[in-house]
Amino acid sequence: MNFLKNIFKGGEQPVRSYADFWTWFQKNEKAFFKVVKEKRDIHKDFFDKLSPKLNELKDGFYFLTGIFDEHTVELVLTADGAVKNIPFVEELVKAAPQINGWKFTALKPALDITNVYIKMGGYKFADENIHFYANNSNEFPDEIDITVLHDDLTQKNKDTIINGIYIFLDNFIGELNFATTIDNVNVIGKSEAEKELVPIAKLKDFLKWREKEFIEKYEGVRHNTENDTYSGLEATLNSGNPVVAIINTDLLNWDSKASHPWIMSVEIKYGGTANNGMPDNKTYQLLDDIEKDILHELKDFDGYLNIGRQTAENIRDIYFACKDFRKPSIVAYSIVQKYSGQVDITYDVYKDKYWQSFERFR
Repeated sequence: MNFLKNIFKGGEQPVRSYADFWTWFQKNEKAFFKVVKEKRDIHKDFFDKLSPKLNELKDGFYFLTGIFDEHTVELVLTADGAVKNIPFVEELVKAAPQINGWKFTALKPALDITNVYIKMGGYKFADENIHFYANNSNEFPDEIDITVLHDDLTQKNKDTIINGIYIFLDNFIGELNFATTIDNVNVIGKSEAEKELVPIAKLKDFLKWREKEFIEKYEGVRHNTENDTYSGLEATLNSGNPVVAIINTDLLNWDSKASHPWIMSVEIKYGGTANNGMPDNKTYQLLDDIEKDILHELKDFDGYLNIGRQTAENIRDIYFACKDFRKPSIVAYSIVQKYSGQVDITYDVYKDKYWQSFERFR
């Protein structure tokens, strides 16, 4: 009995829910507030305590803090650009209670151009030395592809400048916009420019215009997969093992792919080597159950299209094209939790407006 008492004596309960996290935070908020206001050792006395609790809740939470005003400390929770973690950051902040002296913010907010000034590696990143222009493509007209120019970029400092540009954009247009609105960014020096330069201050207006144009073009576009044609594809890998795919070929030939620009890819690793990398009957049933669970949550008429699946080398990959990224991220994470211990499941959610990821199936 003494052994059990020692285990639980004074020990903190693990964080298992948003409510658990905020209950823990409220117990410590006065000490954290004092650390930030007095500019003490924030890493040791605040971040080193906060980080393990967020990790108990879920991987993928990042944070920064600072003085918001004379009476308020701000805690910004961020996904650090990982799209699949953005919904969980938003949910956690939405669940936050009102705590006197604290402001909680989901994702790094957009800043006014006059407030964005970064110095890194001896270089300055500000509105006066950064410009951009848009790249248009007849093949991919809905993609937002921009070239960003920095006055000081050379071959020697290219990596530093590119990193600085990404940090600048993350702060200028905000974490959510940077992670979700721009499809491609190319960073070059001013001498390499091929078009007329536009002040970086106008980037927000450009993105708003393109996003409005995109929404108007594809609003309400849906695809019913009930009568679609599915093709079975087989090939042999270099290892000699087979690869088998079942793909919705009607979807791959659809002319409105960009209306479902988010791809959810679920990877399931299973054991066994007796079937040349293919699942045995018991495993096949489990994989089928997992896919059915996903299909139950992500329906085509809601904007989630099952493109198909591929099986090879003890891995099953399942693919969806989606209208948004939030629900697929939450569903995929719940699937990981449900089947933990039975199979190894990982997932990703990324933007691919023209489904170039699946060209190999065409």
